[in-house]
Amino acid sequence: MPENYLAETLQPKIYNSGMQSDTEHNRFDHKAFLKTLTNLPGVYRMLDAKDEVLYVGKAKDLKRRVSSYFTRSLNRRIQLMVSRIDRIETTVTHTEAEALILENSLIKSLKPRYNILLRDDKSYPYIYISADPYPRLAFHRGARRGKGRYFGPYPNAGSMRETMQLLQKLFPVRQCDESFYRNRSRPCLQYQIKRCSAPCVGLVSEEEYASDVHDAVLFLQGKASEVIETLVERMEQASDRLEFEQAARLRDQVIRLRKIQKKQYVSGERGDLDIAACAVDAGVASVQLFFIRGGRNLGNKVFFLRCRDDQGEKELLAAFLTQYYIGKQMPSEIIVSSRPEGLELLQEVLSQESGHKVRIFSNVRSERARWLKMARHNAQLSLNARLASKAGFEARLEALQAALKLDELPQRMECFDISHTSGEKTVASCVVFDQQGAAKQDYRRFNIKGITPGDDYAAMEQALMRRYQRIQAGEGKLPDLLLIDGGKGQLAAAERVLKELAVTGVTMVGVAKGRSRKAGLEQLFLSHHQAAIILPDDSPAMHLVQQIRDEAHRFAITGHRQRREKRVKSSILEEIDGIGPKRRQRLLKQFGGLQELASAGVEDLELVEGVSRKLAEKIYQRFHSDG
Repeated sequence: MPENYLAETLQPKIYNSGMQSDTEHNRFDHKAFLKTLTNLPGVYRMLDAKDEVLYVGKAKDLKRRVSSYFTRSLNRRIQLMVSRIDRIETTVTHTEAEALILENSLIKSLKPRYNILLRDDKSYPYIYISADPYPRLAFHRGARRGKGRYFGPYPNAGSMRETMQLLQKLFPVRQCDESFYRNRSRPCLQYQIKRCSAPCVGLVSEEEYASDVHDAVLFLQGKASEVIETLVERMEQASDRLEFEQAARLRDQVIRLRKIQKKQYVSGERGDLDIAACAVDAGVASVQLFFIRGGRNLGNKVFFLRCRDDQGEKELLAAFLTQYYIGKQMPSEIIVSSRPEGLELLQEVLSQESGHKVRIFSNVRSERARWLKMARHNAQLSLNARLASKAGFEARLEALQAALKLDELPQRMECFDISHTSGEKTVASCVVFDQQGAAKQDYRRFNIKGITPGDDYAAMEQALMRRYQRIQAGEGKLPDLLLIDGGKGQLAAAERVLKELAVTGVTMVGVAKGRSRKAGLEQLFLSHHQAAIILPDDSPAMHLVQQIRDEAHRFAITGHRQRREKRVKSSILEEIDGIGPKRRQRLLKQFGGLQELASAGVEDLELVEGVSRKLAEKIYQRFHSDG
């Protein structure tokens, strides 16, 4: 279908507007309008007196479909919509399939109030392998114009990064950007931790590197078994040549691949398919979409639809499939929880759009039935959670997504802060938030050592390096959004670390206090953007940033105080002869802390088990001497 199809269709074929009476309120004269309608297929748009589009619909027979709004009983919500109609515009199409495509485009662009709306319709991430002599693996989102190969789409950036981390462990293919790659005089940290073979400084031949790239491509295509067979053959050849170190490396690759294969593959499935399940209640619908590519489960993504109370699962699934898949790559099979309305038309349109036959199934057995059951369960759980916190944390996340112009709702956010007293006992904190709020089990603290006291930039670099080295080694998950408590300097430190570690796909934001340093006047600095973002003090997005930043601040201060208190406790009691770790612990427990111990008399100290009169006097003198 030509790219200018919509423009060509819209212009000449809008042949009628609503005829209005001359009454003071300009009431829509539907009887006069219906007489002018055709029985051909097309799209209709209902507009109010302010020229705002209320509803967009498609019809096999325009006259019959539009007439139904005025000739049958309607629920209260539709009655309200009809009462607000000021005029109706129509566009005639050649076929019902063309009408469906045009309807989908108009819904996405106009976002009418009374339509079922897919709230998450951003571009999805791909893994990109460039066409260079030494190709790189990279995160990609948007138009696929570059030479090379693209794998995906992935349900979200998190699942894409997880696959990138797997690839880095299995195949030492570079993930650094071109500017970093072309300006190296020595191998970076990725080479040292065996995540890259250092083609930048010629430590690997083009043939050997191409072999690793080929294996990575096979893995992304879901052909892990072929990769294992190739690695086993190469391992045996290396062993025959007495290259035992190379053979051991290949053996370790095979072991890791077999472990991953057990975790990642769906039993009985070796193709590409999606599984969509819907749950609906109280004007909110949840759709869980599971992605299977090359027989490998790439994870799932939840979508929320705005809908009417009277709309059922079949109608919602039809709307979702149309809005989600048109304009995107799609598999040849889609499994759904209910047979969608207009199934045959949907299959026709999706097949036409994709260039290959697309089939939609709702009645499945065996392994597919088990996965569909899981998708249904996830859809219901996500709907329950959505309804429980509909106006809470989710709304703040959506506001933050809009404020920072993120491609998708943040799934995982991390924030770092530094705390010290005059540069001593510096502690860095890392707090983690997911879509449910604070994920305290993932919080981390870092005792900073070996830097110039008071150098916050160096402290931030050290904390980030230690954190993301571990994540790159597989000890955690990368965030979608990284918040740094500080301005451009701290943000630059974060950029240096993530670039050194070849971490991509993470949005970095510096949270700086305003000139007056008052809460609510913070400035946000995005990586590679000069101008600061200043949000209103009543912005839900700013409230969320403040909440996460304040939690990082609290966690850092708490850690710093604990470290400082431990030093104070240890330094005084350790200076007294005759007090070892056990007695020191017993004294602090008996008195409840150092302050209470310092105010105790000799007789009180003597009552503690293991403390003699002479030792009690030593302790008393140590706390009360002038020195």
